[in-house]
Amino acid sequence: MSELRTHPHTGIERIEFLFERRVLLGKIGVVVFALSLLTACLWPKTYTSSASIMPPGNGSVSAAMFAALAGRGSGGLSGLGSLAGSLLGVNNSSAIYIELLRSGTINGEIVDRFDLQNVYHKRYRVDTLKTLARHVQIQDDKKSDVITLVVEDHDPQRARDMAAAYLDGLNRLLNRTSTSSARQERIFVERRLVQARHDLEQAQLALSEFSSTHGTIDLKEQARAEVTSGAALQAQILVEESNISSMRQIYGDGNIRLRAAEARASALRAQLKRIEGSSAPLADISTDSISDTPAPSLRQLPRLAVPFADRYRDVQIQEKLFELLTEQFEMARISEAKDVPVLKVIDSPAVAEKKSFPPRALMTLALWLGVMSLVCFGLLLFDHVQEHRQDPRVLLMRRIAFSLIPLWGRR
Repeated sequence: MSELRTHPHTGIERIEFLFERRVLLGKIGVVVFALSLLTACLWPKTYTSSASIMPPGNGSVSAAMFAALAGRGSGGLSGLGSLAGSLLGVNNSSAIYIELLRSGTINGEIVDRFDLQNVYHKRYRVDTLKTLARHVQIQDDKKSDVITLVVEDHDPQRARDMAAAYLDGLNRLLNRTSTSSARQERIFVERRLVQARHDLEQAQLALSEFSSTHGTIDLKEQARAEVTSGAALQAQILVEESNISSMRQIYGDGNIRLRAAEARASALRAQLKRIEGSSAPLADISTDSISDTPAPSLRQLPRLAVPFADRYRDVQIQEKLFELLTEQFEMARISEAKDVPVLKVIDSPAVAEKKSFPPRALMTLALWLGVMSLVCFGLLLFDHVQEHRQDPRVLLMRRIAFSLIPLWGRR
């Protein structure tokens, strides 16, 4: 019976074997419990910060999502094909948001902003990105399309800042890669508005230059004024000629009053001639002679009417076009602002007040049970080896083990 207890074979015998060594197991258990408790207490605390977002409508983000995914690094190309295939069948913007949150663009910004390569003590950037991926959990609720982002870190403030940085990076990526029709329309109208402004300025300069050169301000009013002035001068000339004829009969040709009347009549004819002007084409009239007169002559007004009307009409057309394009530009900006996807944050990330890991009691108990299980297994294994120490298989394993010891020492 004692031989059976020394070399157990059945389950009951193994329990009896361990019970006989309960004092040894108790001492080992106390030491293991103390070490487990110390390990649980020294284990670094982990804090979590979470945020919940809800994507906008699918129709406003589809183009932006595809553009953002196309601009990702090579690491996201494998998921793009499957994601695009699902999008062709189902409008699910949540899956696209998750892919963007896992993209190398956003995660790279997080690594650089918080210097995670030094925080995680990684030599290579790719290892830092893998470690960051293990500290970030992205969950999707299929029913409500709500995306939950959970960030773990040993610093509660950094965990909160990293969660907020993920949301900011996603929003910037969506705005930067938005290729919607509203944005394209806004860009086109903006370019056309710049050209229309330039054309309007050129038309106004051409009209002002023409008006300054030929003295044209309002041709209708100028024509009416010159006709009225010409009629008045013509009437004054007729009166002076009648007076001259009467004075010539009374006083003769050498009278001073007659000469004064003739001088006044000559001045009136010169003024009338200046108002009537020449009927020569505009090209035959020098610019200096035109600039000497405050207003165009009556006979030149019909010639000036056509080019003046052309330039005036160009100004009116360009002004109307500029007004219409300005209205369209403002409408396009409003449409673009509505069409750009904006994150709908349900729960903003906050600084954690309590640690999320480790649970001290559970960790201590788990470590104690694990180590004690290994100790019991080791005792049973050692007893089994001692029982079969003459077994060829055991002897072969011992020789192999002893032969490997010198090799391990050399390393």
